[in-house]
Amino acid sequence: MNAPEQTMATTLYRGAMCKCPNCGKGPLFRKFLKVVDECEVCGEELCHQRADDLPAYVVMLIVGHIVVGLMLWTETNFAPALWVHVALWFPLAVALSLGLLQPVKGMIVALQWQLGMHGFGNRRGLVHVAQERAS
Repeated sequence: MNAPEQTMATTLYRGAMCKCPNCGKGPLFRKFLKVVDECEVCGEELCHQRADDLPAYVVMLIVGHIVVGLMLWTETNFAPALWVHVALWFPLAVALSLGLLQPVKGMIVALQWQLGMHGFGNRRGLVHVAQERAS
C-alpha cells in the first residue's frame, strides 16, 4: 500500500491539497479541520496525527509577514487614513488565515506521516527498522 520511495515534496503537496498523504486520492478532512480516521481509498490510518496548535502558529507567521509587510509599504507610500488600514487589512488577514489553515494543517499531517511520527511509523515499518538498529 505505502510507497517508501515517495518524496517529501510529493507528500507535502498531497497534504496541501488536503488529500491522503499515502495515496493522494482520499480526502484528508471530514470537517474543516477534523482529520479523517482512515483514508476511504487506501485505508491508511490517519488518526495518529498530532498537529495540535502548530498549524495556527504557522498560519499566524505567514499572514503576519504578508499583512504587516503590505501595511508598512502602504503607509510609507500612501499614508492613508486609519479607517482605510482597517478596511484593507482586517478582511485580508481573516481571509488569508481561513484560506491557509486547512492546507497548512494538511501539510503538517503529511509531514508527520512521511517522517513516521506519532504512531504512523508502526504501519510504515519504520519502528521495526529503529528497533533493529537499537539491538
